[in-house]
Amino acid sequence: MTAAQDRSSRFTGTWKLVRFILRRDRIKFPAWVLGISFMAVYFTTALPVLFGGEEGLAETAGGFLSQGVVAIFGGPGYGFEDLTFPRLFVGVYGLYIIIMAALMSILMISRHTRVEEQSGRSELVRSNAVGRMASLSAAVVVAVMANVLLSILIGTVLVGQKYDPAASVLFGAGVGAVGLVFVGVAAITVQLTEFSRTASGLAGVVLGAMYGIRVAGDSIQEHGSPLSWFSPLAWSQQTRPFVDGRWWPLLLSLALAGVMVGIGYALASSRDFGAGLFGVRPGPARAAPWLGSPLAVAYRLQRGSILGWGAFLVVWGYANGAIVESVVDGLEGVSEEVLAIFGGDVAILSDGYLASMGLYNAALVAIFVVLGVHSIRSEENGGRTEPVLATATSRWAWLGSHMVVLAVGSTLLLAVSGLAMGLGAAVGMQESALVWDVAASHLAFIPALLVFLAIAGLLYGFVPRAVGLAWVPVAYAFLMGFFGPLWDLPQWVLNLSVFEHIPAIPAEDFLLAPVVILAAIAVAVGVAGLAAFRNRDLIAT
Repeated sequence: MTAAQDRSSRFTGTWKLVRFILRRDRIKFPAWVLGISFMAVYFTTALPVLFGGEEGLAETAGGFLSQGVVAIFGGPGYGFEDLTFPRLFVGVYGLYIIIMAALMSILMISRHTRVEEQSGRSELVRSNAVGRMASLSAAVVVAVMANVLLSILIGTVLVGQKYDPAASVLFGAGVGAVGLVFVGVAAITVQLTEFSRTASGLAGVVLGAMYGIRVAGDSIQEHGSPLSWFSPLAWSQQTRPFVDGRWWPLLLSLALAGVMVGIGYALASSRDFGAGLFGVRPGPARAAPWLGSPLAVAYRLQRGSILGWGAFLVVWGYANGAIVESVVDGLEGVSEEVLAIFGGDVAILSDGYLASMGLYNAALVAIFVVLGVHSIRSEENGGRTEPVLATATSRWAWLGSHMVVLAVGSTLLLAVSGLAMGLGAAVGMQESALVWDVAASHLAFIPALLVFLAIAGLLYGFVPRAVGLAWVPVAYAFLMGFFGPLWDLPQWVLNLSVFEHIPAIPAEDFLLAPVVILAAIAVAVGVAGLAAFRNRDLIAT
């Protein structure tokens, strides 16, 4: 066999695997692409309502969009001296869409490479006429397809909102370009470790670092500094859509994506199947005594996730608390629609802002909860649950231990995020009492998170494949909490949201009754999930 034939054989079966992935992801693929596109639909539709048209935008956005706030949560702020809704959308909310595209790419690559090896399915596939690089190639092809389609859809959405067509296409291309960069990042990280969660976590660390570099660079001076150019996130923002659009920064993203995918291929060719380039450290000959219970094992499995989320929420919480005074100054004179989100009373805008951010942080912790239940299912699918249950460990103890760890972990995450935000607000507004008020506002969401955990546990107990439906109540609660007041919905529709029954501390007084009722519902649903798991077969469909 010639060298050219050998190289070609390494990619044998790629297109068959592409078709297989598309068939397998017939729900997740469109869910990602359409879900991110819906974010663009929502923001472009809601902004004119929030600010009451162009005149309202000019009157109320100035203080709210101070350079420090924009640098942290948006970008370099091009065109803000003559602000329009397209510029506001791209300059502040566009970054969230860009980050979602990066996350989509990371999870797609990890799911169709490292997860497949970890589960043993890839070994079965490669026992056929499938080349060594076919799996990685198919995953990259599908991820590229998703980002290209996402770029097209976002550009179409903006054109449909009567935004400038050329600038709309440019912004959509910028979103896809960042997605392609993180296709390359994930293609590398999945070669470094044999565990999918670690590989995704490493790629997430890179994303967080790029976000931090962008924040630092954009904060140094208006419209960014040379430091900003060390972050691929900034490259798409430096295309300056709806101001004086330029395409050339996207060439940097494409070049970097190509280089990193190439590195991913090189690393894949130099490691053993199923292994990572970073070898797993041998453990002690005997396990520590404290690991001899299901609760300890559950904690050990969730520990990394709890620490990672905790570190993020501390930084995020403090940053949001520190800018409360700037945000409140900018919200003076806002429309009634905007005021509704922050409690409806201009006299308590600071309390309303802190309460709304408490809801936002609770939604973030709810994501941790649902992902935690997904990790329980991964343990079962990976064949690691059955050996544990073959011992004297009961099903109730095994699943119950995971649920307890997730419940305690979510409580701790709420506490640290609340304390961090309270500390930031106390420093910014010079009111020490805010530390405890904001922490209490976060802890009030504990029963709501227990309900989310119980629902996810119930779905896992009955039909593991349906655990994805646990995202529905989380998304619904988030939408109703933030945007329900804008849509003038009937109260019974709002009441379907778990967050609707949590008092917005410190803007509202604490009420014990709804907290007790939600906790009772969580316990009842959780017990039903444990009973269902006890009576079903493992790895049931």
